[in-house]
Amino acid sequence: MVNKNRMNRAAAVMAAAALVSVAVPAASAQAATAPRIDLKVLVVDDGGSSVEAITAELRDTGVPYTRVQLGAPGRPVIDAAFLGDTVDGRPRAKYQGVVLPNENPFGEGSAEMAALGAYETTYGIRQVDAYTWAHPGVGLEYTDNGGYSGQLDGTKAAVTAAGKAGPFGYLGGQVTFEDNSALVPESYGFMGKPRAGYTSYLDAPVGSGRASLVGEYVHDGRSELVVTFGYNQYQQQFRLLARGIVDWLTQGVHLGQSRNYFAVHVDDVFAPDARWSKDLNCTPGDYACVGGEGKESTIRMTAADAVYAAQWQTSKNFKLDMLFNAGAGEEWKAENGGTDALTAQLVADRAKYRWMNHTYTHPFLGCVQDTSTTPWTCVKDANGAIKYMSRADISAQIRDNNNWAAAKGITTDRTEIVTGEHSGLKTAPQQPQDNPNLAGAFADNGIKWAGSDNSREPAQRPVGAALTVPRHPMNVYYNTGTNAEMADEYNWIYGSRAAGGSGICEDNPATSTCLPAALDVNTGYLDYIVPQEARTALRHVLANDPRPHYVHQSNLAEDRTLYPVLNQVLDTYRALYAPSAPIVNQSMKDTGVELSRRAAWDNAIANNQVTAYRIGTAVTVKAPAGVLAPVTAPNGTKKQLLLGTADFGTAYAGSRSTWTGPELLQSSVTLRLPS
Repeated sequence: MVNKNRMNRAAAVMAAAALVSVAVPAASAQAATAPRIDLKVLVVDDGGSSVEAITAELRDTGVPYTRVQLGAPGRPVIDAAFLGDTVDGRPRAKYQGVVLPNENPFGEGSAEMAALGAYETTYGIRQVDAYTWAHPGVGLEYTDNGGYSGQLDGTKAAVTAAGKAGPFGYLGGQVTFEDNSALVPESYGFMGKPRAGYTSYLDAPVGSGRASLVGEYVHDGRSELVVTFGYNQYQQQFRLLARGIVDWLTQGVHLGQSRNYFAVHVDDVFAPDARWSKDLNCTPGDYACVGGEGKESTIRMTAADAVYAAQWQTSKNFKLDMLFNAGAGEEWKAENGGTDALTAQLVADRAKYRWMNHTYTHPFLGCVQDTSTTPWTCVKDANGAIKYMSRADISAQIRDNNNWAAAKGITTDRTEIVTGEHSGLKTAPQQPQDNPNLAGAFADNGIKWAGSDNSREPAQRPVGAALTVPRHPMNVYYNTGTNAEMADEYNWIYGSRAAGGSGICEDNPATSTCLPAALDVNTGYLDYIVPQEARTALRHVLANDPRPHYVHQSNLAEDRTLYPVLNQVLDTYRALYAPSAPIVNQSMKDTGVELSRRAAWDNAIANNQVTAYRIGTAVTVKAPAGVLAPVTAPNGTKKQLLLGTADFGTAYAGSRSTWTGPELLQSSVTLRLPS
């Protein structure tokens, strides 16, 4: 829920809310020496969710910023010396853009606002008003003149023609405000009619007309992006606009880059998965399922499911990652008459998928488990040392799976691995450290990238010479093959004890919410769970998060429970975005590289080891040796080579961006912007 912040006192400060600006003679704005403008953003923070959302976008895309917290004791004073100086005889603007909580958070007659106004006018710096109200001080009529103020849940806003031609051209057009619960107000804001100098970029219907929610107000030689609704960093309406806000603020030239990523790993391919029991409320075959002995049942794709998977991929123009356990498939084949139509079909269609090693028979690669107690514990030897799976056994699991794939003509990247249940990696609380034999086995097989569980370890970390790649678990359960099974298990996990559920939600109120009532097992999956899970996955997609999602082969079998979720994610995304901003569906290796580059870049920024600035149409970026810089620039930008130039970056969302470093015999990156 977004707070209304200070809007209740808006009327009392109406006159004071007008921006204070300082007129600067035209001659001074056209200095003989072109100024240096550093590629960093100034954020003035009032602690509100809207400023925090923009700050999160800057941080998560790699844009350097300085945050000044209003009200903090000893905070720096924003004056001419804070904002600019002279470097090598050239005037320098220390910030390429300014984010304010509203149009004037300092008060009427403030010297700090006057300094900002003069600075923005002198250097052509833009300002974002993160959340304000509709009034003439920001180029809008009051809401009682053809506007609106109040709750915005479910509002169907649209990008205007000017917005599409300007900062929001990567969007398909519609921006619908979230309305996830009829019981909770989620959005509040103002819509106003534009006055002179204001160009609306996002508007919505009001009565018989339309009124603005986001727009550019040009006045007194300055430009403000005016946002008149509150939001937080997770809400879809902000996520859709975040890229455009940053591009507008920086005039399309900034450090950092953003993509919309979505990859889906299907674990346990060729292996059967255990089935949930509605009667026992557990999974027979699991050591903790009391009474499950002799009631085991499994879920496994059929050849028809494999045919459907290939057809679905073509229809949605989306490729799945098949994480396979060949040995488990061979065991199933031996136990079922010596034939396996599923494997034959998937092998025949092998070129249609990306394939990844998931170990040969899916064993637990960590400590030797004692499952005689709940929870299980690690077996110890006579000296009290934990017993682990050996390096040789782990290595054989990796090697045998790779060799099987090669014999079948299946192409894999042998630097990638996802172990069964992410085993071998530390598993709290029983196994607080990695299996000490894991890193050596990885090295034996050339492993550089190892999948991990993002819900347990969201940060990338080393495992010997390899790095982890955190994966998002999707809330489509591995032990369910039908919609009814999925709803039944969901009811058990999220139901209160009084409603026949496990009560886990009651015992962990900080991390789980109880269902208000049990879902109908016949309709609950499609009507309730699918929209919720699709919304969660789409939130990851829109957050510049490259981490893959993972599910299991059982979700492609029987009722094929995964497809409704994927269909909703892909269809919704493609309706929201223009073709210039396609989903990036990349390999785990590429995601690992992306995460490691981000970590190195963030570290360089935190340690003030990056220098980047713009002088006229030339951009210079200097980073520590070996650290690539993420840079976004307009179409037509060239990179300076030792001799001549080359097109810079790759196209995405209407601009060019990439990770870049100095060319041969160069110490910095130099870009030439289009005139």
